[in-house]
Amino acid sequence: MLRHSVKLAHFVLVASTVNFLFFHYPFFKYVFTALDYQSFGGITIIVSLVIAMLVANAFALYLIFFLSRFVGKLVLAFFFIINAVAIYFVNTYHVIIDPTMIGNILNTNYEEASSFLSFRLLLYVILLGIIPVILIIKVKISKETFKRFLIHFSLTLIFLIAIVLVNGGNWRWIDKNSPQLGALVMPWSYMINTSRLYINKSKENEKEIILPDTKITDKVKSIAVLVIGESARSENFSLYGYKKPTNPLLSEVENLHSFNATACATYTTAGVKCLLEHTNSNKLYEILPNYLYRNNVEVIWRTTNWGEPPVHITNFLKKEDLKDRCKGQGCNYDEILLKGLKEQILTSKKDKILVVLHTSTSHGPSYNTRYPPEFEKFAPVCKSVELGECSQEELINAYDNTIVYTDYILASLIKDLKELKEYNSTMLFVSDHGESLGEYNLYMHGIPAALAPKEQLEIPFIVWLSDGSKKLNSKETLSQHHVFHSILNFLAIESPIYDENLNIFK
Repeated sequence: MLRHSVKLAHFVLVASTVNFLFFHYPFFKYVFTALDYQSFGGITIIVSLVIAMLVANAFALYLIFFLSRFVGKLVLAFFFIINAVAIYFVNTYHVIIDPTMIGNILNTNYEEASSFLSFRLLLYVILLGIIPVILIIKVKISKETFKRFLIHFSLTLIFLIAIVLVNGGNWRWIDKNSPQLGALVMPWSYMINTSRLYINKSKENEKEIILPDTKITDKVKSIAVLVIGESARSENFSLYGYKKPTNPLLSEVENLHSFNATACATYTTAGVKCLLEHTNSNKLYEILPNYLYRNNVEVIWRTTNWGEPPVHITNFLKKEDLKDRCKGQGCNYDEILLKGLKEQILTSKKDKILVVLHTSTSHGPSYNTRYPPEFEKFAPVCKSVELGECSQEELINAYDNTIVYTDYILASLIKDLKELKEYNSTMLFVSDHGESLGEYNLYMHGIPAALAPKEQLEIPFIVWLSDGSKKLNSKETLSQHHVFHSILNFLAIESPIYDENLNIFK
């Protein structure tokens, strides 16, 4: 086949068939679970999907290769490589490749991306990507006459239209399941959803919408510390009734309160935006740190993570900045966020201070690398990035150890705040989203909120108050939007956009 020229029509049919066989097991696994495949209607849908997928992909490739065989080979090679990576993540972590997931991928950093590297991923890329690409490059494709192209093109188009018409009665089922189907068909899932992501981004406000000015109503020295958790789900906190002692230190702290809360989204960028904005909106309103900084509040942001909206303050310190002034093993983990914080606060000449600590403690898949060895209280632990290869016990133990370490960080922070006796202080720990640990065969996060299980949405909302400062309202369930208005209240900041219904303090 490689020594002799292959007809273009034959080549694109073979390429489409290989693409179908290599990359669509998850697609049809979903189809078989979502319909009655033994009924006549179910069989019709399955057969139609198989034929449509084979013919539609061949049709698209036929058009591209006719226009340019060189460009066609480049495009097809790209598809096979990206398909191989995509199907690895679909099979291993059961992700859905929708605009949300595309946004996660495009907004990730090297440290996070490299944590997913594994031998199995390499095998996927070599066997399903690189080897087919080598064959694609080597194959000789004969040139097609325009007349033959026009005949094939017209007949295929008519055939596809006929498939659509024949399935008129099945469109209700297809439309109902289109989010899942569209997220699993290769290569269209990531191509179309990447386009959708950028179309949505182009509609966003290019410039931050400025909020109305504030007024500080007293001169009481006050500190509000917002700790943004990463992938922390309330289900695994003993403060929320979990049977394993994951909060040994916080459970002994006075004036500590835990609320039930639900995340706005299941991925970092949307979750953090929700935590920092005054209302649920697709618009880019001025976020809390920018708002307070512009209105004469001391604002300090320290982060080992990423994904926040643009932060316009002076004291914005990333992990690399903090490492320059840090010594010891703890500098490799999230406790680096506390190093020198108390001293930095004491240098401020302002009465009102907001501190934001953006952690990464419970981010997967390498949970076992997120805490120092002495915090491995539960064993054995999962040490693989392919979470499905670990036992449920190993996976949960590794994750629970990240919660134990979070407990230590928060307790240490509270201890430091208690030593700042001239300030009224509060700490709010709220996670950006939850995490799946194998429930329903799902791992990590990123499932669209409308479809996400409770494990990815139910988050901790933990509040501590220093002696003599404010009291808390009795609220059962909070949202991430309570953060913005509660901090305004605690710092005695009067604003036209303040909403008392979203305040947790009396």
